[in-house]
Amino acid sequence: SFPVHPSPSQSLPFPSQSVPVQSTAAQELQSLRLLQERPRVLHLQLHRPGKRNALDLRCWRELVQVFRDIAQDPECRAVVVSGAGAAFTAGIDLAELGSLLAALPAQDAARRAWALRRHIREFQESFSAMERVGTDPQTPKPAWGPLKSGVDLISACDIRFCSQDAYFQVKEVDMGLAADVGTLQRLPKIVGSQSLVNELAFTARIMRAPEALSCGLVSRVLPDKAALLEVALEVAEAIAARSPVAVQGTKVNLLYSRDRPVSEGLQHVATWNMAMLQTEDIPKSVQAALDKKGPEDVPFAKL
Repeated sequence: SFPVHPSPSQSLPFPSQSVPVQSTAAQELQSLRLLQERPRVLHLQLHRPGKRNALDLRCWRELVQVFRDIAQDPECRAVVVSGAGAAFTAGIDLAELGSLLAALPAQDAARRAWALRRHIREFQESFSAMERVGTDPQTPKPAWGPLKSGVDLISACDIRFCSQDAYFQVKEVDMGLAADVGTLQRLPKIVGSQSLVNELAFTARIMRAPEALSCGLVSRVLPDKAALLEVALEVAEAIAARSPVAVQGTKVNLLYSRDRPVSEGLQHVATWNMAMLQTEDIPKSVQAALDKKGPEDVPFAKL
């Protein structure tokens, strides 16, 4: 996944070849828009420009459903996520959050706590569903790439780019709460400096693009949002051109090894590859290399 974090100052242009996905589920989306960008590449757009793409309850639920659908789509091998209008996202819709809290059951504290926990887990699943795309052997799926929906969202992405005027902020402490949908769990594993993570999370200070690049939160900084989207689509297209067996296996093992000792990661990839090394994609790729052809010239079968 590539989170591409657009700056808040410009609208995000779309290439002329963008075509709305025509499936019934895609047509029913209200807070999101799903576009076919290039062969095997989808573009998911947060689509509440009048609200700066603030994440309302419908959006959280649609994110879960759309990525579950993508996980079942054998035609899709990569996804780019962006925001409509002038901002990528303003984060959670505070008005809806207030309504949600006001609607909690009036019973005792324990019952209110369990109701809140159900909502928190639902929000968490929105981003976890994105992170899992391409990792379930029962729903073989490609690698994919999103753009940022707050630090919580980008930390669930595989690849992160931003424009030079982008900024990042762990805003929750300014709202009186601890971040609870992924930042505190994933960001330390991305940035590698617990001190920096603590500073950002405790103070809600803004991190600008150069610092995000230097600490590893993003791997590229582009001049503007047009260049950002173009590069994101090029990278998505490059991923989509590779063997889906190889890309899926790489993502599965990277995620598995992230939270485990090296020895366990090695055992896992050995078990994985004792099956996956039997794929026809290997001799196809070797023959293409011998013929001086690139991966894009190999007709890899769908998963």
